Amino acid sequence: MHEISLVKNIFGSLDSVYPEPQRRKIRSIHMRVGLLSNVEPILMQNAFEAVVATERKEYSECKLQIEVLPIKVFCTECQKESEVKNYKFVCACDKPNNNIIQGNELLISGVELME
Repeated sequence: MHEISLVKNIFGSLDSVYPEPQRRKIRSIHMRVGLLSNVEPILMQNAFEAVVATERKEYSECKLQIEVLPIKVFCTECQKESEVKNYKFVCACDKPNNNIIQGNELLISGVELME
């Protein structure tokens, strides 16, 4: 399960930004996860809870919030953005399209601190 490695990397990123006393003030971590990122949100949530319980107790009051982003493509012919449904990569004009503009993300989009 690569989600555990991803969660550990998230904590590593936070460790590089927030010193130890501030880490205990983090109440939520907001993630943006695209459908093409090869991450299952429920597995990510479970991995987060497991890592917090066993290795990163300083984040015990923290919650992981995951926003799943749909796959979107942009068509240079019709100049429209379209959401990919059922992994059928076609644009609004019904032509095949692989110009992905959203859906690959795996980002920390925000961190909420307790005051």
